[in-house]
Amino acid sequence: MTDLKDAATQVRLNAHAPYSNFQVGAAIRAASGAIYQGCNVENVAYPEGTCAEAGAIAAMVAAGERIITEAYVVAGSPMPVTPCGGCRQKLAEFAAHDVRVTMATTGGVEQVMTMADLLPGAFGAAHMETTS
Repeated sequence: MTDLKDAATQVRLNAHAPYSNFQVGAAIRAASGAIYQGCNVENVAYPEGTCAEAGAIAAMVAAGERIITEAYVVAGSPMPVTPCGGCRQKLAEFAAHDVRVTMATTGGVEQVMTMADLLPGAFGAAHMETTS
């Protein structure tokens, strides 16, 4: 876990957050054991920004991997920041219900939840199956 924490903490410093000044770093471990990082990238047109979790997932997929086994998200906030709703769904696309997601502050406070805790009743591929 220390390697994920270090990766998320390091990449957080690269965040492009000139509007909110709220830097977030994320690191995910793929099934291969490789770690992928992402940081938030803001845009003056707010909805066009990218969350740290989405950046890490994009890096993982670009490398040809599709399974998240663990995730770590860190921000400079007074309490751990959970992934936004969209990122919860993005994580659920690649992570099983029992995958641990650690949310942390730069001050060292951590909160661990599973994907099932973060997104109960997640919409998944099984919902896309058709019946006659």
